[in-house]
Amino acid sequence: MTIQERVSKKGVVSYLIRVSLGYKGGQQIIKSMTYKPDKDMTAKKIAKEVNRQAVLFEEKAKQNYKAQLEREADQQEQEENEIAYAKKHYTFKMLAEEWLILQENSRHLKPSSLLRMKDCRERTYNAFGNVLIVNVSHKRVQNFITSLGKVGANKKTGQGLSQKTQKHYLTFVSDVMIYALNCGYISINPCKGITFTKNDKDNREKDFYSLNEAKAVLSVINEKAPTDYKLFFNLLANNGMRRGEALGLEYKDIDFANSVLSIERTSNYRSGYGVYVDTPKTDSGYRSLYIPPIIIELIKQLRAEQQKQAKRLGDLWVNTDRLFVTWCGKPMHPNTPYTWLKRFCEQENVSFKGLHSFRHFFISYSIANGVDEKEVSVTAGHKTTQSTARYRHTTEKLNKNAVNCIANLLETA
Repeated sequence: MTIQERVSKKGVVSYLIRVSLGYKGGQQIIKSMTYKPDKDMTAKKIAKEVNRQAVLFEEKAKQNYKAQLEREADQQEQEENEIAYAKKHYTFKMLAEEWLILQENSRHLKPSSLLRMKDCRERTYNAFGNVLIVNVSHKRVQNFITSLGKVGANKKTGQGLSQKTQKHYLTFVSDVMIYALNCGYISINPCKGITFTKNDKDNREKDFYSLNEAKAVLSVINEKAPTDYKLFFNLLANNGMRRGEALGLEYKDIDFANSVLSIERTSNYRSGYGVYVDTPKTDSGYRSLYIPPIIIELIKQLRAEQQKQAKRLGDLWVNTDRLFVTWCGKPMHPNTPYTWLKRFCEQENVSFKGLHSFRHFFISYSIANGVDEKEVSVTAGHKTTQSTARYRHTTEKLNKNAVNCIANLLETA
C-alpha cells in the first residue's frame, strides 16, 4: 500500500491511496482512491485520518477482489460444466438451430443468405444432424460434400450439384462449426481444406449474346414487347444490371433531370417465403447509374401506363412504387422475366440465352471496346478493393462511358 500527497494548482491538498492485490495474468492488480481532508483539519488529524482511510480501503479492496475471484471461479466452473455437458449431448442439428436463431436475431446475415442457409438444413441434417458436434470430423464433412457432387444429387437434372451449391452447403456447416469453436465445444474447425467435385455445368463455358444477337433480340423486343419488358431488357443490356437489381427499382430511385438511377435494393424470391426485398449483392452494389435517353423515355411511358391502370382498378391497385409490377401493382415475380423471354424468343425465332447473358454482353463488350475496367466494374457493381463510399460521388461520371459505349454499339453496329 502507498500513500501519495498531491497539491493542485489551486493549492488543494489530496492523498492518492494505492493498494496492490497481487498479480493476474502477469499484470499487477492495483486499486486506488483519493482522499480529500477537510480544510479545518490539523496536520496531525490529517495524517491519522489518511492512515485510517488507507487501512479501510485496503480491507474493502481485498474483500471485493476476493469476492470477484470467487465469482469468476464459479462462472468458469459453470462454463466448464456447460461445455462438458454440450460435448456429451449437443448434436450438429441442435447447435445449427441455435446458431440460426442467433443469426435471425442479430440480423448480421442478408435475408437471402439466411434463407439459403435454411435451405441447406435438410440434406445436412440427413447426413449428420444427429451426430454429436464433437464427432463432426473432417472426413465426415468431406464425405458429405463429395456426395453432393455425385450423379443424382440434383433432383431436377439428375446430375451432381454444382460447385457453387456445394460451397453453399460447406459455408453452412463451417459457420455452425465456427460457432461451436467459439463456444469452446471443439478445438478445430473440421471444414478447412475440403475438396469440391466438378460436374458438366461447372466446366461449361458461359454463353452470352454476341453484339448481333443482342441487337436482334432487343430489336424484336422493342418492336413487339409490352413497355415493362422493353424497359427491363434494355436496362439489362444497356446498364449491365442484375435481374434482382432491376426488379427492385422504384420510381423514387429515378432522377429524371440528371438521367440517373440509384440501386438501393434487390427483389428476390425463395420457395416457401415468396417475393422479398434484400440489399444489393455487395456493398459496391449500391450505386448510381447514368441511363441513356431510350431508358428515360421508357420509364416515363411505363409510369404513365401504370397510372392509367391504377385509375381503372381503383382500390384493387397496390401502390408499391415499383417499376416492374403485376397487373394490380404488386412486385413482379423474379422468375417472370425469364419465363416471358424464353417464350418470346421461341415465338419470334431469336436466340435465347437467359437473363444473365445480357449482363455478360454489357461487361464483355464494354471492355472489348476500350472502356476502362475500373469504370466497367463500378457500373456493374462488382466488388472492388476500394470502398463504396469512395466511388459514390464519382459513379455517375465513371459509368457514363461504359453505358454510352454499349448504347452506341446497339444503335449503330
